[in-house]
Amino acid sequence: MELDGRMQQAVVGWDLSRVVFRDLERDYPVVERGEGIYLYDTKGRKYIDGSGGSSVVTSIGHGNKRVAAVMGEQAETIAFSPAHCFANKPHIELCHKIAEIAPAGMQHSFLLSGGSEATENAVKFARQYEFERNNRGKFTVIGRWQGFHGNTFGAMTVSGITYRRRVYGPMLGHSVKIPPCFCYRCDWGLTYGNCNLECARALKKAIRQEGPENVLAFIAEPVVGAALGGVPAVPEYFPLIREICDELDVLFIADEVMTGFGRTGKNFGVDHWHVIPDIIATAKGISGGYTPLAAVILRDKIMNLLREKHSNFRGGHTYCANPLSARVGIEVLNIIKEQNLIENSHRMGLRLLEGLKKLPDHPTVGDVRGKGLLAGVEFVRNKKTKEPFPVEYKFGKRLFEEAFARGLVVFPASGTVDGVAGDHILLAPPFIITASQVDDLLGILDDAIAAVERALPAELRG
Repeated sequence: MELDGRMQQAVVGWDLSRVVFRDLERDYPVVERGEGIYLYDTKGRKYIDGSGGSSVVTSIGHGNKRVAAVMGEQAETIAFSPAHCFANKPHIELCHKIAEIAPAGMQHSFLLSGGSEATENAVKFARQYEFERNNRGKFTVIGRWQGFHGNTFGAMTVSGITYRRRVYGPMLGHSVKIPPCFCYRCDWGLTYGNCNLECARALKKAIRQEGPENVLAFIAEPVVGAALGGVPAVPEYFPLIREICDELDVLFIADEVMTGFGRTGKNFGVDHWHVIPDIIATAKGISGGYTPLAAVILRDKIMNLLREKHSNFRGGHTYCANPLSARVGIEVLNIIKEQNLIENSHRMGLRLLEGLKKLPDHPTVGDVRGKGLLAGVEFVRNKKTKEPFPVEYKFGKRLFEEAFARGLVVFPASGTVDGVAGDHILLAPPFIITASQVDDLLGILDDAIAAVERALPAELRG
């Protein structure tokens, strides 16, 4: 018998019948508060936020009183201002702070609300720049398979996650995809060191096949997050990408929505490769999850040309340059700097990766990878052949539920192998995590993996 709202509320404490969730079949507990790296639900259960919220957001942890205080102060002063006619003090200050830590020659920021907005507006800036250069045939954006750049239609067009694109495919625009830099599952069947970096050279081939006069930009994540589970490119990859883009006059957009502002142990992910992109799209960690905030960071040559041509940007959204969000971003960046959290992200990231690699020999763990506090674990049915589990078994989701039941939040995803098959989890705890807390996280994950393995049907055992 179906319960009405009041009866359901009496049974579970909260009436969730009017809420649309992403997973329509899951029973969601209600989170009540957060403190540090922990979350607490209304039944008093405690969880380690091992995924940084819903995928790599909570950089400085939960319940930070400094952030709460400035939110209140700013709300009392000015919480929203019409961006078409005013600048505001937090907006101006945050753009200056971003310029201080951005790669050299990237001194201009456009503030937005979220990662999908950032990547989509990054493409718009690229198009407007080339339009003003009289390169008006340039419109194609080249992305990578198993790359994720957001859930709006523009962002989905340049993304390469098949299962997310499948329903909306006929509604998406034109885009070209090349394979990712993913040594564990090299598309050419080669081994790093003897591969001639075919994954990077594929970009040059794709540009020439499409015609350089038609190619606007190449977009990539320095460390592939949700779609592959913390896969960083090899050291030579992005320098060669930069070289190819320069040679063929194609803009390079770095998607730093997950990797920006210290997540990988550097200010930005591209800093590990010592390259300077033309445009950076970034979000998530800039506000630590306290309020929606994102940015597009532009290389000086782009902004200088737009000013020279008197070319006002043809983009923007209601919450652009929001003073409340910008004030939060300022405080989050101050906290990251004052508490040396980027260095902690580096050190604890090393501990996390080393710990994952030292876990007991689980037969389902195929690969461990990551950079800083952005790590992933890929699961396979057979370690030798790297055969994935059947899609319908939903290994990643099962592991997520086992970890969650033990007090650990991880981010599960699928499509690791070909956009459809393959399971992995993403780990991205707050930068404030301590060594003992990393060890606690690893212990719970170890138990959860063992539990899923014990429950495997005989026909799925490697």
